Amino acid sequence: MSDHHTYKKVELVGSSQTSIEDAIGNALAEASKSIKNMEWFEVAETRGHIENGKVAHYQVTLKVGFRIANS
Repeated sequence: MSDHHTYKKVELVGSSQTSIEDAIGNALAEASKSIKNMEWFEVAETRGHIENGKVAHYQVTLKVGFRIANS
């Protein structure tokens, strides 16, 4: 066992018609299907789409950090 960890960051974009929080959750849920050892995220950008003067959907760009296996 190592006394340190090594991490990698990837960028994801999640979307939701409901909320920013759901957009984050959707991105993390999908990523967790193929990326193991995810440990943190940071919101890099937040934006949305407008239809008829109202929010149609939210879009959030995340940077997600995950630990490299066996590090």
